[in-house]
Amino acid sequence: MQLEFFGTGAGVPGKFRNVSSVALRLLDEINSVWLFDAGEGTQQQILRSTLKPRKINKIFITHLHGDHIYGLPGLLSSRSFQGGDDPVTIYGPHGIKNYVQTSLQVTQTKLGYRIKYVELGQPGKIFEGRKFTVYAEKLDHQVQSWGFRIVEHDHPGELLVNKLRENNIPAGPLYGQLKQGKTVQLNDGRIINGSDYIGKAQKGRIITILGDTRKVDTINELAQDADVLVHESTFGKGEAKLAHNYYHSTNIQAANTAKEANVKRLLLTHISARYTAKMAHELQKQAQQIFPNTKVVKDFDFIDIPFDKGEESTK
Repeated sequence: MQLEFFGTGAGVPGKFRNVSSVALRLLDEINSVWLFDAGEGTQQQILRSTLKPRKINKIFITHLHGDHIYGLPGLLSSRSFQGGDDPVTIYGPHGIKNYVQTSLQVTQTKLGYRIKYVELGQPGKIFEGRKFTVYAEKLDHQVQSWGFRIVEHDHPGELLVNKLRENNIPAGPLYGQLKQGKTVQLNDGRIINGSDYIGKAQKGRIITILGDTRKVDTINELAQDADVLVHESTFGKGEAKLAHNYYHSTNIQAANTAKEANVKRLLLTHISARYTAKMAHELQKQAQQIFPNTKVVKDFDFIDIPFDKGEESTK
């Protein structure tokens, strides 16, 4: 599981930061990629990556401001030209379907695959698959804006083969039944409970990705115990009033949220063009004084999200 950032700037494209887009690579887990927002030029950014657009099968749009959606019609069109024929599901605020369909109709673009639209209304669970569940909550912005919490299901524990051998339990099809937690009877009459021979489950990872927002209580709900929190940082220290007036957040507010919500890592994005390379580093330093594991991300940053080996659950 990795995050790859294609746009980390706010408002308009800049020389060093494109507008918002980030991919959650789930190739090892489910052989797919989920894209969050698609600002202008997203497909051009993807060309500089190893990511294949045909692998994108879910697109989550946080809100309908142009710097988060202007790249979507072009990306959908190119995906078709490049051989993508699997369906795509687009999740987003009411109006995302009309925006995409109008763009494709006006340009007479024909796609070689089907699009399913899920326009968000009520907060809560919006997707549940075999390995992941996604929740959405409303944020506080000038237009309806959403944050997403992606929860990986816990991984079942491994079969403790050495323990089985120590107890003289012969290998064979029996092991498969024990791994499923079944109770079996051996030829010698012993009754074996499979759950006694399964290790601890590996706790699944949690990723929280927010749209543009003021500080609001729902952020903490989305971010609680997350392995990674992707939070906007349009403004810096001492600019809380400006951030509130423009419906955005500061780096300090993001850091405080990460601390309160017991987040493991904070990634700051949606950086204003006012913050050049040196000033962006200052944003990071300020936030690190509150939450040390903070990084201001740049375009094309590739963030690996490993399992937390220190925390295991016993499902």
